[in-house]
Amino acid sequence: MKSSILKTLLIISGGLISLSSIGQSATEKNTSQDSLRGGNGPGRSTWDLIQYEINVKPDYNSKSIEGSVAISYLDKGVQYMQLDLQEPLMIDSINWLSKNDAWPLTFKKEGNVYWVNTEKTKNAVNPFKKIIIYYHGYPRVAVNAPWDGGWVFTKDREGNPWMSVACQGIGASIWFPCKDSQADEPDSGALLNIIVPDTLIAIGNGKLINIKNLEGKLKQYCWQVKNPINNYDIIPYIGKYIHFSETYKGEKGLLDLDYWVLNYNKEKAIEQFKEVPKMLKSFEYWFGPYPFYDDGYKLVEAPYLGMEHQSAVAYGNNYKMGYDGLDISMSGVGMRWDFIIIHESGHEWFGNSITTADIADLWVHEGFTSYSEVLYTESYWGKEDANKYAIGTRQTIDNLSPIIGSYEIQDDPSSRTGDMYCKAANMIHTIRQIVNDDEKFRNMLRKMNRQFYHSIVTSTTIEDFICKELGISNTIFNQYLRTTNLPILEYEINGQYLNYRWTNTITGFNMPIDISTNSKQLRISPSDKWKRIKIGKETNNIIKANPNYYIQLNRITTIEEKN
Repeated sequence: MKSSILKTLLIISGGLISLSSIGQSATEKNTSQDSLRGGNGPGRSTWDLIQYEINVKPDYNSKSIEGSVAISYLDKGVQYMQLDLQEPLMIDSINWLSKNDAWPLTFKKEGNVYWVNTEKTKNAVNPFKKIIIYYHGYPRVAVNAPWDGGWVFTKDREGNPWMSVACQGIGASIWFPCKDSQADEPDSGALLNIIVPDTLIAIGNGKLINIKNLEGKLKQYCWQVKNPINNYDIIPYIGKYIHFSETYKGEKGLLDLDYWVLNYNKEKAIEQFKEVPKMLKSFEYWFGPYPFYDDGYKLVEAPYLGMEHQSAVAYGNNYKMGYDGLDISMSGVGMRWDFIIIHESGHEWFGNSITTADIADLWVHEGFTSYSEVLYTESYWGKEDANKYAIGTRQTIDNLSPIIGSYEIQDDPSSRTGDMYCKAANMIHTIRQIVNDDEKFRNMLRKMNRQFYHSIVTSTTIEDFICKELGISNTIFNQYLRTTNLPILEYEINGQYLNYRWTNTITGFNMPIDISTNSKQLRISPSDKWKRIKIGKETNNIIKANPNYYIQLNRITTIEEKN
């Protein structure tokens, strides 16, 4: 099935994998707001996040919110602090909390950015400081969460209010004032206090530390994340939830597994979520220990398909196998497991623990997580079916624009969405064939997760690491990530000889590849120059490339074509 037809089916089902459309088209002119959102200027680089303390009170009927955010940070010489809060929300006041006093700070609004004058804080000897921001308004309501994100105000099938947020790409500043950048995470995590009517339950990331009864038939649920966390991963879920749990004995000891689902879906969830321990066993084998033992693991039923919210994964796959009942690989293999449980949980390692500083490098999140689907399949159904799944996902690849986008710009990755998922995963699959040593490949993945545990990285950092660990050329990354050209292995059979070369490739591309003739298997090392190897005289000799390499094979039949 052609990519465009397959994508149409997936969009009808709920969209193509969980990524918000963000910003504007890369073909359009970028604005100063795009640069401020995507960059790391002095308003951001001169202070480091330590912790968020978020208090939020949503109102279902008016679709409004009010709240406050206390930000603890390390002052590295900031003069005008950049805070992000997207319109139509607005900041009411900002105070510096010094000892027992609160000192008002002045600020200036520039679109979705607020410039905070921190001159008053310079008298403090201690560089660790804390400000509190009060805000209110009507947040952007999601048009089609999670792809076109924002707040979700809806009802469950019994008519109860059901609220949440989806904000990857569009940014956490869609619902609270923050440093809206992947390049800095709060080192000490976050506290999330959610105030709701006492008929509802509020869930957040990490672990529940207390519940308070408030006046006016309200309750406050306080959740705490101890580990660093992406801004877009901090999410409230509010609804008529019930809870069940279990414990998983993993590589680092006992891990709490908590499940929060709508009250009428408990029986379905108990059956469907049996996949979670299997997922953890597989991923801990391939990637190493689950990265957030202190904060536990949760699945929370959400009013949208799914998202990788750290320690509180959003689940909305309707208790179906596959991707809401579809197999994105069209191989049949993808219908054996729940796509959202597997894919979004894979992000706990790639995206939540290992995080890219710039959204241009999101392939590190999505490529490795998409490949986790292949590895999960291999864990329980074997390598042959895993290969079928990987190869099948190529139908979603467009090759219309490079996987890596523009840096320090809040651009729109929607044109490269499928490619940063499935093309990047097939690049990883290709690299694995080159290595041809599964234990070496697995050790690389585990070492990557140890070395870059809870770290902010760049694509180049990850590329260099893999090249060093596996002994491969960086031209492979440059070819697949930075061009749209699919490598073509061009060949000619001339008597007993095979002539071959790479075409449609960057200068210096020299990836080895496994091929077969009628009677033998060979590994060749093409370049952009013609090479020759003797294959023997056989009738109707046919050359095949190992299908696990993501390349194109093209036979040349005449000398004129070859030259």
